[in-house]
Amino acid sequence: MNALETNSEPIIRFVIFLLVLLVLLIFEIVNPRRRLYYSKKRRWLTNFALSVSNSIILSVLLPFVGIGAAVIIQKNGWGLFNLLDLADWFSIPLYLLLFDLIIYLQHRIFHKVNFLWKLHRMHHTDLDYDVSTGIRFHPLSILISSLVKLVLILALGPPVIAVLISEILLNATSMFNHSNWHIPKRLDAVLRLILVTPDVHRVHHSTNPDEHSNNFGFNFPWWDRLFGTYKAQPTMGHDSMQIGIEDFNDQRSIEFFPALAQPFNDKPTSNSALS
Repeated sequence: MNALETNSEPIIRFVIFLLVLLVLLIFEIVNPRRRLYYSKKRRWLTNFALSVSNSIILSVLLPFVGIGAAVIIQKNGWGLFNLLDLADWFSIPLYLLLFDLIIYLQHRIFHKVNFLWKLHRMHHTDLDYDVSTGIRFHPLSILISSLVKLVLILALGPPVIAVLISEILLNATSMFNHSNWHIPKRLDAVLRLILVTPDVHRVHHSTNPDEHSNNFGFNFPWWDRLFGTYKAQPTMGHDSMQIGIEDFNDQRSIEFFPALAQPFNDKPTSNSALS
Protein backbone atom coordinates (compact mmCIF):
# COMPACT_ATOMS: atom_id res chain seq x y z
CA MET A 1 0.00 0.00 0.00
CA ASN A 2 1.34 3.45 -0.89
CA ALA A 3 1.11 6.52 1.33
CA LEU A 4 -2.20 7.63 -0.17
CA GLU A 5 -3.74 4.21 0.37
CA THR A 6 -2.44 4.10 3.94
CA ASN A 7 -3.93 7.52 4.71
CA SER A 8 -7.29 6.43 3.32
CA GLU A 9 -7.32 3.21 5.39
CA PRO A 10 -9.61 4.59 8.15
CA ILE A 11 -12.11 5.72 5.51
CA ILE A 12 -12.01 2.33 3.77
CA ARG A 13 -12.60 0.51 7.04
CA PHE A 14 -15.40 2.87 8.11
CA VAL A 15 -17.24 2.59 4.80
CA ILE A 16 -17.05 -1.21 4.86
CA PHE A 17 -18.16 -1.19 8.51
CA LEU A 18 -21.25 0.86 7.63
CA LEU A 19 -22.08 -1.31 4.61
CA VAL A 20 -21.81 -4.56 6.58
CA LEU A 21 -23.82 -3.06 9.44
CA LEU A 22 -26.56 -1.86 7.08
CA VAL A 23 -26.82 -5.19 5.26
CA LEU A 24 -26.96 -7.20 8.47
CA LEU A 25 -29.48 -4.82 10.01
CA ILE A 26 -31.76 -5.30 6.98
CA PHE A 27 -31.41 -9.09 7.27
CA GLU A 28 -32.23 -8.90 10.99
CA ILE A 29 -35.38 -6.88 10.31
CA VAL A 30 -36.55 -8.99 7.37
CA ASN A 31 -35.73 -12.41 8.85
CA PRO A 32 -34.89 -12.30 12.59
CA ARG A 33 -33.58 -15.43 14.33
CA ARG A 34 -34.87 -14.72 17.83
CA ARG A 35 -37.30 -12.41 19.54
CA LEU A 36 -35.49 -9.51 21.25
CA TYR A 37 -36.69 -8.81 24.78
CA TYR A 38 -34.98 -5.55 25.77
CA SER A 39 -35.01 -1.99 24.49
CA LYS A 40 -33.12 -1.94 21.22
CA LYS A 41 -32.68 1.82 21.48
CA ARG A 42 -31.01 1.59 24.89
CA ARG A 43 -28.83 -1.36 23.89
CA TRP A 44 -27.72 0.20 20.62
CA LEU A 45 -26.94 3.56 22.23
CA THR A 46 -24.74 1.78 24.76
CA ASN A 47 -23.06 -0.59 22.34
CA PHE A 48 -22.30 2.07 19.75
CA ALA A 49 -21.13 4.51 22.42
CA LEU A 50 -18.71 1.82 23.60
CA SER A 51 -17.49 1.28 20.04
CA VAL A 52 -16.91 5.01 19.47
CA SER A 53 -15.17 5.33 22.85
CA ASN A 54 -12.88 2.42 21.99
CA SER A 55 -11.94 4.00 18.66
CA ILE A 56 -11.09 7.32 20.31
CA ILE A 57 -9.07 5.69 23.10
CA LEU A 58 -7.11 3.56 20.62
CA SER A 59 -6.35 6.56 18.38
CA VAL A 60 -4.93 8.42 21.39
CA LEU A 61 -3.08 5.67 23.27
CA LEU A 62 -2.05 3.29 20.46
CA PRO A 63 -2.08 5.30 17.22
CA PHE A 64 0.43 3.02 15.48
CA VAL A 65 -1.32 -0.28 16.09
CA GLY A 66 -2.42 -2.17 13.00
CA ILE A 67 -1.74 -0.48 9.66
CA GLY A 68 0.66 2.09 11.11
CA ALA A 69 2.79 -0.60 12.72
CA ALA A 70 2.71 -2.75 9.58
CA VAL A 71 3.96 0.15 7.43
CA ILE A 72 6.90 0.84 9.77
CA ILE A 73 7.79 -2.85 9.98
CA GLN A 74 7.65 -3.30 6.21
CA LYS A 75 9.89 -0.28 5.63
CA ASN A 76 12.49 -1.71 8.00
CA GLY A 77 12.21 -5.31 6.84
CA TRP A 78 11.44 -6.63 10.32
CA GLY A 79 9.61 -9.82 11.18
CA LEU A 80 9.74 -13.49 10.24
CA PHE A 81 8.00 -13.11 6.88
CA ASN A 82 10.53 -10.51 5.74
CA LEU A 83 13.40 -12.60 7.07
CA LEU A 84 12.20 -15.57 5.01
CA ASP A 85 11.36 -13.27 2.06
CA LEU A 86 7.94 -14.87 1.63
CA ALA A 87 5.92 -13.95 -1.44
CA ASP A 88 2.71 -12.00 -0.86
CA TRP A 89 0.55 -14.72 -2.39
CA PHE A 90 1.75 -17.01 0.42
CA SER A 91 2.28 -14.61 3.32
CA ILE A 92 -1.13 -12.90 3.07
CA PRO A 93 -3.30 -16.02 3.56
CA LEU A 94 -0.78 -17.40 6.06
CA TYR A 95 -1.03 -14.25 8.15
CA LEU A 96 -4.84 -14.32 8.02
CA LEU A 97 -4.81 -17.92 9.21
CA LEU A 98 -2.32 -17.27 12.04
CA PHE A 99 -4.13 -14.08 13.02
CA ASP A 100 -7.38 -15.97 13.40
CA LEU A 101 -5.65 -18.67 15.47
CA ILE A 102 -4.24 -16.00 17.80
CA ILE A 103 -7.70 -14.42 18.17
CA TYR A 104 -9.11 -17.84 19.07
CA LEU A 105 -6.37 -18.50 21.66
CA GLN A 106 -6.68 -15.00 23.08
CA HIS A 107 -10.42 -15.50 23.43
CA ARG A 108 -9.89 -18.69 25.41
CA ILE A 109 -7.34 -16.97 27.66
CA PHE A 110 -9.80 -14.14 28.30
CA HIS A 111 -12.18 -16.77 29.66
CA LYS A 112 -9.49 -18.46 31.79
CA VAL A 113 -7.70 -15.57 33.53
CA ASN A 114 -9.88 -13.93 36.16
CA PHE A 115 -8.87 -10.30 35.48
CA LEU A 116 -9.22 -10.72 31.73
CA TRP A 117 -12.54 -12.51 32.15
CA LYS A 118 -13.92 -9.56 34.15
CA LEU A 119 -13.06 -7.26 31.25
CA HIS A 120 -14.40 -9.61 28.59
CA ARG A 121 -17.49 -10.44 30.67
CA MET A 122 -19.00 -7.08 29.72
CA HIS A 123 -19.29 -8.32 26.15
CA HIS A 124 -21.26 -11.34 27.37
CA THR A 125 -23.67 -9.33 29.52
CA ASP A 126 -25.56 -7.86 26.60
CA LEU A 127 -29.04 -9.11 27.42
CA ASP A 128 -30.02 -9.66 23.80
CA TYR A 129 -27.96 -10.85 20.85
CA ASP A 130 -27.80 -8.91 17.61
CA VAL A 131 -25.36 -7.16 15.29
CA SER A 132 -24.60 -4.46 17.88
CA THR A 133 -23.33 -7.11 20.32
CA GLY A 134 -20.43 -7.60 17.93
CA ILE A 135 -19.06 -4.14 18.73
CA ARG A 136 -19.72 -4.23 22.50
CA PHE A 137 -16.31 -4.54 24.19
CA HIS A 138 -14.71 -2.91 27.21
CA PRO A 139 -11.99 -0.32 26.36
CA LEU A 140 -9.38 -2.15 28.46
CA SER A 141 -10.21 -5.38 26.67
CA ILE A 142 -9.74 -3.65 23.32
CA LEU A 143 -6.41 -2.15 24.43
CA ILE A 144 -5.07 -5.56 25.48
CA SER A 145 -6.29 -7.15 22.25
CA SER A 146 -4.59 -4.38 20.25
CA LEU A 147 -1.30 -4.99 22.05
CA VAL A 148 -1.57 -8.69 21.19
CA LYS A 149 -2.09 -7.77 17.53
CA LEU A 150 0.88 -5.40 17.68
CA VAL A 151 3.14 -8.17 19.00
CA LEU A 152 1.93 -10.50 16.23
CA ILE A 153 2.62 -7.89 13.54
CA LEU A 154 6.08 -7.20 15.00
CA ALA A 155 6.91 -10.91 15.12
CA LEU A 156 5.71 -11.80 11.63
CA GLY A 157 6.14 -8.61 9.59
CA PRO A 158 3.13 -9.29 7.32
CA PRO A 159 2.33 -7.26 4.20
CA VAL A 160 0.39 -4.09 4.98
CA ILE A 161 -2.54 -5.26 2.86
CA ALA A 162 -2.75 -8.45 4.96
CA VAL A 163 -3.14 -6.39 8.12
CA LEU A 164 -5.83 -4.26 6.49
CA ILE A 165 -7.74 -7.35 5.36
CA SER A 166 -7.46 -8.92 8.83
CA GLU A 167 -8.86 -5.80 10.51
CA ILE A 168 -11.76 -5.57 8.06
CA LEU A 169 -12.52 -9.27 8.44
CA LEU A 170 -12.39 -9.11 12.23
CA ASN A 171 -14.89 -6.24 12.38
CA ALA A 172 -17.17 -7.66 9.68
CA THR A 173 -17.28 -11.21 11.00
CA SER A 174 -17.79 -10.01 14.56
CA MET A 175 -20.94 -8.21 13.43
CA PHE A 176 -21.95 -11.15 11.23
CA ASN A 177 -21.60 -13.90 13.82
CA HIS A 178 -23.37 -11.81 16.47
CA SER A 179 -26.24 -10.90 14.17
CA ASN A 180 -29.86 -11.88 14.75
CA TRP A 181 -30.22 -13.04 11.16
CA HIS A 182 -32.06 -16.30 10.62
CA ILE A 183 -29.91 -18.10 8.06
CA PRO A 184 -31.77 -21.07 6.52
CA LYS A 185 -30.75 -24.34 8.15
CA ARG A 186 -29.27 -25.90 5.00
CA LEU A 187 -27.26 -22.78 4.18
CA ASP A 188 -26.03 -22.55 7.78
CA ALA A 189 -24.89 -26.19 7.62
CA VAL A 190 -22.69 -25.33 4.64
CA LEU A 191 -21.46 -21.95 5.88
CA ARG A 192 -20.40 -23.28 9.28
CA LEU A 193 -17.84 -25.49 7.53
CA ILE A 194 -15.86 -22.38 6.57
CA LEU A 195 -17.23 -19.55 8.74
CA VAL A 196 -18.42 -19.00 12.28
CA THR A 197 -22.13 -18.38 11.72
CA PRO A 198 -24.51 -16.59 14.12
CA ASP A 199 -26.01 -19.92 15.22
CA VAL A 200 -22.53 -21.24 16.03
CA HIS A 201 -21.38 -18.24 18.04
CA ARG A 202 -24.72 -17.66 19.78
CA VAL A 203 -24.08 -20.88 21.72
CA HIS A 204 -21.04 -19.14 23.23
CA HIS A 205 -23.31 -16.41 24.64
CA SER A 206 -25.54 -18.84 26.52
CA THR A 207 -25.96 -18.48 30.28
CA ASN A 208 -25.24 -22.22 30.46
CA PRO A 209 -21.54 -22.60 31.51
CA ASP A 210 -21.16 -25.77 29.46
CA GLU A 211 -22.14 -23.79 26.38
CA HIS A 212 -20.33 -20.47 26.87
CA SER A 213 -17.15 -22.49 27.42
CA ASN A 214 -17.32 -23.51 23.75
CA ASN A 215 -17.30 -21.93 20.29
CA PHE A 216 -14.52 -19.37 20.79
CA GLY A 217 -13.77 -18.94 17.08
CA PHE A 218 -14.35 -15.62 15.33
CA ASN A 219 -13.69 -16.01 11.61
CA PHE A 220 -12.95 -19.67 10.96
CA PRO A 221 -14.62 -22.59 12.77
CA TRP A 222 -11.72 -25.00 12.43
CA TRP A 223 -9.94 -24.10 15.70
CA ASP A 224 -12.92 -25.08 17.84
CA ARG A 225 -13.18 -28.41 16.06
CA LEU A 226 -9.42 -28.98 16.26
CA PHE A 227 -9.10 -28.14 19.98
CA GLY A 228 -12.35 -29.77 21.12
CA THR A 229 -14.32 -26.61 21.95
CA TYR A 230 -17.03 -26.96 19.31
CA LYS A 231 -20.69 -27.35 20.26
CA ALA A 232 -23.11 -27.50 17.35
CA GLN A 233 -26.34 -26.38 19.04
CA PRO A 234 -27.57 -25.07 22.42
CA THR A 235 -29.31 -27.63 24.61
CA MET A 236 -32.51 -25.57 24.91
CA GLY A 237 -32.54 -24.55 21.25
CA HIS A 238 -31.86 -21.09 19.85
CA ASP A 239 -35.35 -19.75 20.57
CA SER A 240 -35.43 -20.82 24.22
CA MET A 241 -31.81 -20.42 25.30
CA GLN A 242 -30.97 -17.54 27.64
CA ILE A 243 -28.38 -14.95 26.62
CA GLY A 244 -25.88 -13.36 29.01
CA ILE A 245 -24.35 -14.06 32.42
CA GLU A 246 -26.66 -15.05 35.26
CA ASP A 247 -24.99 -12.76 37.83
CA PHE A 248 -25.47 -9.75 35.53
CA ASN A 249 -28.95 -10.14 34.12
CA ASP A 250 -30.46 -6.80 35.17
CA GLN A 251 -31.00 -3.89 32.81
CA ARG A 252 -28.04 -1.90 34.15
CA SER A 253 -25.95 -4.17 31.93
CA ILE A 254 -27.31 -2.39 28.85
CA GLU A 255 -26.51 1.10 30.15
CA PHE A 256 -23.23 2.79 29.21
CA PHE A 257 -21.65 3.76 32.54
CA PRO A 258 -22.71 0.66 34.49
CA ALA A 259 -21.29 -1.43 31.65
CA LEU A 260 -17.96 0.43 31.84
CA ALA A 261 -17.83 -0.03 35.62
CA GLN A 262 -18.91 -3.66 35.53
CA PRO A 263 -15.41 -5.26 35.70
CA PHE A 264 -14.76 -3.40 38.94
CA ASN A 265 -18.00 -3.95 40.82
CA ASP A 266 -18.51 -6.36 43.70
CA LYS A 267 -20.89 -8.82 42.12
CA PRO A 268 -19.56 -12.37 42.30
CA THR A 269 -18.12 -13.90 39.18
CA SER A 270 -19.37 -17.41 38.44
CA ASN A 271 -16.43 -19.80 38.58
CA SER A 272 -18.06 -21.81 35.83
CA ALA A 273 -17.51 -18.92 33.44
CA LEU A 274 -13.80 -19.39 33.87
CA SER A 275 -13.83 -23.01 32.79
